[in-house]
Amino acid sequence: MSHSGQPLAEVFGHLITDRTDMARRYRSLRLCPFNNKVPNCTKDKAKNPLGVCSIYHENEPVITCPIRFRQDWIIADHAAAFYFDEGTRWTSLTEVRLNDAHGKSAGNIDVVLVAYDDRGKVIDFGALEIQAVYISGNVREPFEYYMGDPQSRASMDWSSEPNYPRPDYLSSSRKRLVPQLLYKGGILHSWKKKIAVALNRSFFATLPTLKQAPKDEADIAWLIYDLKMRAEGGHGPGRYYLTKVDEVFTEFEPALLSITTPLPGRMEDFIKLLQEKLDEQLETSPTNQIIERPF
Repeated sequence: MSHSGQPLAEVFGHLITDRTDMARRYRSLRLCPFNNKVPNCTKDKAKNPLGVCSIYHENEPVITCPIRFRQDWIIADHAAAFYFDEGTRWTSLTEVRLNDAHGKSAGNIDVVLVAYDDRGKVIDFGALEIQAVYISGNVREPFEYYMGDPQSRASMDWSSEPNYPRPDYLSSSRKRLVPQLLYKGGILHSWKKKIAVALNRSFFATLPTLKQAPKDEADIAWLIYDLKMRAEGGHGPGRYYLTKVDEVFTEFEPALLSITTPLPGRMEDFIKLLQEKLDEQLETSPTNQIIERPF
């Protein structure tokens, strides 16, 4: 199915073409079906939330909201299988603050999986970071236009509008993923604790090739997901379900080095740019002004 011209995939947890009573209720009440901390969507603004869960890019849905990854909490199951032995009792805690040696916050860990014994005492833990994709362009404008009349605007063509929203994978890795691994990941690695990273397949595909390690020797599990369409018993157009499509295991330092090391361009191209700027400067006469009676 072609979605060219229509940037919105899911709004408040449902396809924008979904006209079932449930979809209408979620849109009208601005609800989140993906285990947010409260029943409502709180993305961007609590009173006027940006209820876009995913957008279309090259006819495929791309997750743009981290809460979207919480569907049925399957990410926790997959992370626990990396951290703990089978049969371990565990639970998940969300938004747990992590401090450095000076008591200053290194940020919140999205999800901490905690293993405990028969008496409820913590015996182990692992960190789960969720990496949604940043958007370049403006997604609120098409969202608000659609919400103005969902019934008739589900097939709108937004392609001619300025600032058409698209996934910004480079910013997602540089501004989000790399700092997470440097700061929070660095502390967790010093404690010899494992990290799982949940992210979209299309996002993972933009990262450098990572040197893989055996699962039992790995520090990081890259849990890679897509949104797969399922029919809903003949009611409505169906729904997207979070589905793990791959997992990659790496050591901490080689993975961090791969992601943070840029692929250099040609120095000759940079020298050419310098020469052009130098020529432009030398051809422009300096502006000299005489200041009369400076003192």
